[in-house]
Amino acid sequence: MADSNFIDYVKINVTSGHGGAGSAHFRHEKFAAKGGPDGGDGGRGGHIVLRGNSQHWTLLHLKYRKHIKADPGNGGEGGRRSGLQGKDIFIDVPLGTIARNPETGQQLAEVTTEGQKVILLPGGRGGMGNTNYKTSTNQAPQYAQPGEDGIEMWVILELKLLADIGLVGFPNAGKSTLLSVLSAAKPEIADYPFTTLVPNLGVVAYRDYKSFVMADIPGIIEGAAEGKGLGLRFLRHIERNSALLFVVAADSENVRQEYDVLLNELTKYNPELLEKRRIMAISKSEFLEETDRQQISAQLPATLPHVFISSVLQQGLIDLKDMIWATLTEK
Repeated sequence: MADSNFIDYVKINVTSGHGGAGSAHFRHEKFAAKGGPDGGDGGRGGHIVLRGNSQHWTLLHLKYRKHIKADPGNGGEGGRRSGLQGKDIFIDVPLGTIARNPETGQQLAEVTTEGQKVILLPGGRGGMGNTNYKTSTNQAPQYAQPGEDGIEMWVILELKLLADIGLVGFPNAGKSTLLSVLSAAKPEIADYPFTTLVPNLGVVAYRDYKSFVMADIPGIIEGAAEGKGLGLRFLRHIERNSALLFVVAADSENVRQEYDVLLNELTKYNPELLEKRRIMAISKSEFLEETDRQQISAQLPATLPHVFISSVLQQGLIDLKDMIWATLTEK
């Protein structure tokens, strides 16, 4: 896990720029010995800005960039010349990134679309020059406003994958094999639990040049909502999926019981997940007799659409894609 390039959680220190000080300058010219105040305003400090970038899939590029600081604004000058603004710092993040306050857990920002810009920390305002303080009773103000301080804080950046359909199931249920068959994704596949240690995304081609994005989430075990197994680290990725595809192996001792355990873990983690549309694929079903299929179907909730598939023999996959598309486009 330590060597994985899939980084979905980083903690960074960010500082916006200080505002430039206003100028307490007076006009001095050959024929204007008492020209009056002409100090310009200071420039605004640089913002810290999150920017959505679909070319980034993880937060790996920020893993070793712990301190990010924007430039300060320049001070004002005579002749009512304002100082230059500090350069804004743009932090490119993958779509689906959330920024949180590490102490309170409060959500500070969310980036979900390409090119979206969200000011995470505003730069300090520039101070006003003495020109702004000239009045009828004070023709020669000797003071100007200092620039406003920037803001420094630690921020947690957390990635939640954006996908149309998320695969939910126990380890070794056949999720990775299904994704590799339906899309061009090449997840690691082996006959032992927790082969998938990071989420995988694949684009699945459908009829008439349509497509949808499928996410293979590392396998859930009972107690995942309390942090067991891979636990909370990957459960959050399911929150972003439009719909959930439960994958249960046909050789399971009790298909309905596995479904109930999976649903219970999702409910304990976030009850709002129950509002997502759900469908089921019974994988590894190539050796099931018709009577076995009928028996399994009878155990499942009547409101849960399901299909029997075999990724190895590519059976039932067209029906599965039809079911997924109907679920995603359902009004």
